Amino acid sequence: MTPTQIAALIAAGAFVLLVVLLAIPLIKLGRTLDEATIAIRKAHENSEPLFTGANSTINHVNTQLERVDGITANAKTISGNVSALSSLFTATLGGPLVKTAAFSYGVSKALRARRKRRQQPVSESRNRRKTKGGRK
Repeated sequence: MTPTQIAALIAAGAFVLLVVLLAIPLIKLGRTLDEATIAIRKAHENSEPLFTGANSTINHVNTQLERVDGITANAKTISGNVSALSSLFTATLGGPLVKTAAFSYGVSKALRARRKRRQQPVSESRNRRKTKGGRK
């Protein structure tokens, strides 16, 4: 055996050792990728019931929202009716009520003034009339 052949044999042994050392991480990486593939497959299989449940929930929520929309529309109609009714009440009874209130206020004020005049002494009443009426 020549020194070149010995060197080639050592180089071949080193290459085999390098291949073996690199094969171990590659095998572990292959196992990791297999496990990841299995995990992804399981997640995909388990996601279908979740999506089905989510669709069912969304459909239920949409049904409830349609009901709420109906209730809101009815409330809007009712508030419009109440507004129209209050306007009608104001137009129909508001004017006469204001006039009646003003009349009753005037009558009560006149009655109070008359009572007050009756309670004053006669001489004081005459003095007041003289200064107001123009007689002196």
